[in-house]
Amino acid sequence: MAAIPMAMPVPAAAGSVCGPVVVVGQQFCAPYVVDLTVTKKALSLSDSDFAVTDINGNVVLKVKGVVFSLRDRAVLVDAANNPVLTMQQKMFSMHRRWQVFRGEGTNPENLLFSVKKSKLFQLKTELDVIMASNPNEDECDFKIKGSYFERSCTVCLGNSDSIIAQMNRKYTVKNVILGKDTFGVTVYPNVDYAFIASLIVILDEINKDRAGDD
Repeated sequence: MAAIPMAMPVPAAAGSVCGPVVVVGQQFCAPYVVDLTVTKKALSLSDSDFAVTDINGNVVLKVKGVVFSLRDRAVLVDAANNPVLTMQQKMFSMHRRWQVFRGEGTNPENLLFSVKKSKLFQLKTELDVIMASNPNEDECDFKIKGSYFERSCTVCLGNSDSIIAQMNRKYTVKNVILGKDTFGVTVYPNVDYAFIASLIVILDEINKDRAGDD
């Protein structure tokens, strides 16, 4: 896999963590800040609903929606179209829970983590990320906090203020005309950017229905 181009150094935020945070694989970690752009097509006629690009515009990850599925489901693939993760909403679950599996498919043995709303009704976005190795779910392993209307959020370690990634929406005339949502994502050093990309996709899916409690 080609190395991600190095982004310009940026000051570390208060409470940020140096890592390592490896969830999907070490190959998705870099010893420097990685700046990514996540572009979502409002109406996709191709097999790619999201594209994740580096600072040079090279596609490093893509998300393909699974059509004709009984449940919301998407597959994260690398630039060579190799399956990395499968994301699927759990049926009849409270807090709009999504489950994420390694590779393609939803074999329970390949479950990596789950994402769910911290509370059933929220004014601001708050999601809990629970690793498969934490079946009791006494505490979340990661937390996503932010504002849906401002389309900005941070990803933190557990319930701490240790930031591992930040996301903000980008507004351009071109994107508005083409019906695209574009997000700038800053991934802190030694943090798994494939993991962060999957969280952004799930965040967008959960926020499609703010009133949903399924």
